[in-house]
Amino acid sequence: MSVTTSTKQSILRRISWPRAERLRLYSGIILMLFLTLHLINHSLGLISLQAMEAGREIFTAIWRNPVGTTLLALAIIVHIVLVFVKLLTHRKYRSIPVREGLQIILGLAIPPLLIVHVVGTGVAHQVLDLEDSYAYVLYSLWVANPSQSLIQTAGAVVAWGHGCLGIHFWLRLKSGYEKFSIYLFSIALILPILGLCGFLTAAKEVEVLAQNEGWMQMLISSLNLTQADLLWAAQVNEVGYQVMIGLAIMILISRFFWLIHFRSEKMVTITYPNDMQVKVNQGATVLEASQTGDIPHASVCGGRGRCSTCRIRIVSGGDQLAPPSDQELSVLKRVGATENTRLACQVPVIGDLSVIPLLPQKVSAKASHARPDYLQGREKTIAILFADLRAFTRFSETKLPYDVVFVINQYFRHMGEAIEKSGGHLDKFIGDGVMALFGLEDGPDVAATKALTAAKYMSEALDELNETLQSDLEEPLRLGIGLHLGQVIIGEMGYGRATSITAIGDAVNTASRLEAMNKEFGSQLIFSDRLARMAGFDGPSKIQEVEVRGRAEPLKIHILGSAQTLP
Repeated sequence: MSVTTSTKQSILRRISWPRAERLRLYSGIILMLFLTLHLINHSLGLISLQAMEAGREIFTAIWRNPVGTTLLALAIIVHIVLVFVKLLTHRKYRSIPVREGLQIILGLAIPPLLIVHVVGTGVAHQVLDLEDSYAYVLYSLWVANPSQSLIQTAGAVVAWGHGCLGIHFWLRLKSGYEKFSIYLFSIALILPILGLCGFLTAAKEVEVLAQNEGWMQMLISSLNLTQADLLWAAQVNEVGYQVMIGLAIMILISRFFWLIHFRSEKMVTITYPNDMQVKVNQGATVLEASQTGDIPHASVCGGRGRCSTCRIRIVSGGDQLAPPSDQELSVLKRVGATENTRLACQVPVIGDLSVIPLLPQKVSAKASHARPDYLQGREKTIAILFADLRAFTRFSETKLPYDVVFVINQYFRHMGEAIEKSGGHLDKFIGDGVMALFGLEDGPDVAATKALTAAKYMSEALDELNETLQSDLEEPLRLGIGLHLGQVIIGEMGYGRATSITAIGDAVNTASRLEAMNKEFGSQLIFSDRLARMAGFDGPSKIQEVEVRGRAEPLKIHILGSAQTLP
C-alpha cells in the first residue's frame, strides 16, 4: 500500500512527539519551581514587608543571573510553543480527555491574566533597569490600580492550578506517588493560601506607608521611570494582547484545515472486538481512532506515551506499522509486554488494522507501573500447596460466631506468615482451606524446596496456635497439606476487586486431591514424587502409588505423618 507524503510527515511527527512531550514536561517543571519560590516569597509578607524584600534578594539571585534568566526564558518559550503546536496539530479537540482539557483551558488563561505583571516587573527590569521592589509592586497593584490586584490574584491561582494538574498527571504514573500524594496535595492547597495572605498583609502595610508623602517621594524617585517608559510598557502590553488574539485565530483556522484535510486523506479501517469498526484517516493513532468512534479505551496519561494503560494487541495488519520508538519500547519493557503488544497512542495507522485493547476503560495509574510479565498470563512450572483444617465444621457448630471468626483469623494469620516466610505467594483462602503458589519468579527446584519448607513452617505454626488457644479448643486443630509440582497457567485473573494472581491447570487439581488424601492415610503431608525429586528430598517417608481422579496414570507420592519431620 502506498503512503502519501502528508501521511509520512504525519507519522514522523507522531513518532517524534514524545520527545516534545518530555521537553514540555521539563519546561513545566522549571516554571512550577519558579512559581513555587515566588509564592514562598509572597508568604513572607505575613511577617513583614522587610521580610518579603529580604526573600526577594534570594529569589532574584536565583533567577536574575545569566543562567537563571536564560533557563526561565527558554522554559517559557518552549512551553508556550510546544503547547501551541500541539493545539494546532491536534486533529479533534473532542478526543481530548476532560481533565487534560481543563489543564489546557487554565494554561490558555495565564498569558492574558499575567502579561501586565510580567511586563511591569521582569521585562521592565531587563529593558528599563527598573528596581521592581515589593513596595513598587504592591503599591501598583493594591493602591494605584486595585482592579489589577484581583486580576493578578486570579492569574496566580490559575497558573498554580495549571501547574499542579501537570505535576499530578506526571507523578501519578510513578509507583510511589500514592504514598506521598496526600503531602503534595496539602502543599498544593496551603502554599497559594499562604502566598495570597502574605500578599494581602504586606499590601495593607504599603497602603499605610503610601499615606506618608516622604515615603511616596522616595518610592517614585527610586523607580526612575519617565512618561516614555510608561508609554512603552503600555505598548508592549497592547502588542502582547494582539499576538494572543492572532494565535487564537490561528488555532481556529487550524480546525478548518483539519476538516478539509480529513476529506482529502484516504480512510483506513480499525477493527475492534465484537466486530466494532472505526474509519479514520491515515496517520491517526489507534487511541485517536478509539476516541473518534467512542470505543472504550483506557489512557491514564492522556495519550502522552508516559503510561501503558492504552496498550493493545495487534491481531492483524501489524506488518504495515512503523517500529516502536525508544520511549514506547521502554514503556512496554517496563510492564513486561508480550509480542504484538503496542501503545495505542504511539501507533499511527497506515492501513487496515485489527486490535484488542488489553485493559478496561476505567483503570488506575497502577496499571502502568512496572509489573512481572507473568501477570499477563504465561505457562510455568511451579509448586502448588493446598492445606485444609480437619473437622473444623464440627468445631464451628459448637461455638459462637465471634469465637469461630476469631479462631479462623488466627489460623489464617499463622498459615499466611509461614507461607510468606518461606517465599511463597498466598493465593487465596477457601473456607478453612489455603492455596499458595511457589516459584512465580524462581526455577522448579527452588519452588519445590520452598513449598516443603512452607509445609514444615505451617505445621510448626499450627502447634504454636494450638498451644495459644488451648483453653478455647476442645481438641487441637489438625491440618492436612498437599503439594505438587507441574506446569500451569499463571496470571492475574478475576473481576474488579476480586482480581488476584492465581494459577489454573491439572497440577492445581492434583495438589488439591493430594491434600484430601491425608484423610485416607491419617497423615499431615502428602507430596508428589516429582516435587520430591526436584527438591532433592531424601528423608524418610512412606512411598506409594495412588490413583488420582482426573489423571490417566498412577501418581507416586510421599506420605508424612507430620511435616515437622522434614529436614
